[in-house]
Amino acid sequence: MNFKQLLFVFLVLPLFGIAQHDVLFFSYFKGNGEDGLHLAYSNDGYKWNTLKNDESFLTPAVGESVLMRDPCIILGPDKQFHMVWTAGWTEKGIGYASSKDLITWSEQKYIPVMEHEATARNCWAPEIVYDDKEKQYMIFWSTTIPGRFPETEAIGDDGYNHRMYYVTTKDFETFSDTKLLYDRGFNVIDGSILKLKNKYVLFLKDETRWPDPEKNIRWATATTITGPYSDASEPITGNYWAEGPTCIKSGDKYIVYFDKYRNKAMGAVESTDLKNWKDISEKISFTGGVRHGTVFRVPENIAAKIIEQYK
Repeated sequence: MNFKQLLFVFLVLPLFGIAQHDVLFFSYFKGNGEDGLHLAYSNDGYKWNTLKNDESFLTPAVGESVLMRDPCIILGPDKQFHMVWTAGWTEKGIGYASSKDLITWSEQKYIPVMEHEATARNCWAPEIVYDDKEKQYMIFWSTTIPGRFPETEAIGDDGYNHRMYYVTTKDFETFSDTKLLYDRGFNVIDGSILKLKNKYVLFLKDETRWPDPEKNIRWATATTITGPYSDASEPITGNYWAEGPTCIKSGDKYIVYFDKYRNKAMGAVESTDLKNWKDISEKISFTGGVRHGTVFRVPENIAAKIIEQYK
């Protein structure tokens, strides 16, 4: 599609009462996250195209390790894109920045969400979601605090024994106290929340390594965004190690993308009822070295400018 066609679809059709449709974008990192934020887009949720020749849109600048892993982006009601990310392997905080157009970003901020826990080992895979009821954002992530959950101390890799935690904020200046979000008696990371009409679905990774590895994606539900969330479902992924789930509803289908990190490939499963899942990994196509990321929607007028400039 050339620029004139893009303008017609994104700018002219709405003038005649023909509704615009959001464009699917995917935020991700490459390698160890040294060069920062990467973006891809899709017209159908299956074929994904990298932007800017698979080069970074934003270089990391905060944290001791100065990394930008697991970038999660949402569009808030303030018409700002808000992003959080893993700032390093052993940080006690996370990275944050905002943008109106996904091109020019605010000054990066380090949010010390676990500094109050002297022995906390990490803050991994933060995600952000907007709470329509309370008119605030919830940021959540996974952390290991040695000795906090002794019953599962020996089942993770290298002594890691994660649980999910969260904070809330209205302005990204002041934050609530950190609270426990998910503990159902197993090692859990990589949470991602899908908002539905009457419930919230938390996709997660069972990080159990010993005595028998799980390393799969499951889901849990709650009636409020901060929980309590239910016990986890049976695995929805197959006979491979998966991490970094992210879900989008497209038509009548829910698609969960994830990182088959041992296979160095992206995978996906699809469902119409959130109960019965079909592996569609062979139907999706990602170019470049895509790693753990987040799928989100971008208004057409913004997407058109990015695609035209960086396709």
